[in-house]
Amino acid sequence: MAGTHQLATLQLAIMQVLWRLKEATVAEVRESLAGDRDLAHTTIATMLVKLERKGVVDHRAEGRAYIYRALIEPQQVKSTMVTDLVERLFGGNLTAMMTHLLDESDVTREELSRLKALISRKEKETHDDV
Repeated sequence: MAGTHQLATLQLAIMQVLWRLKEATVAEVRESLAGDRDLAHTTIATMLVKLERKGVVDHRAEGRAYIYRALIEPQQVKSTMVTDLVERLFGGNLTAMMTHLLDESDVTREELSRLKALISRKEKETHDDV
């Protein structure tokens, strides 16, 4: 499913449970989130209904229980939310965001090496496109 997928914190946590479990009932989602949050069964059910209205989850009935599954991939959500973050916090300036991340984080040599390799690959892709 193409499009933009902005998710609130609880919605994202629920989606992460569905991505991990592949499919789950309201009770299973609640149980998976229990270590982080004490949420009512109805809260989880309401959030799943909202996610279904957004078109990001679907359900099937199995007896009296609804079994929910994600209709989108994690990468689709990451893409939308990171793009929104860059736009809202950094005015669309990717360099400003990367500078902030590097300045504010403890970056290991290995991470820097991976970042350099990614930049090098992107430079080659950009050069090949010209």
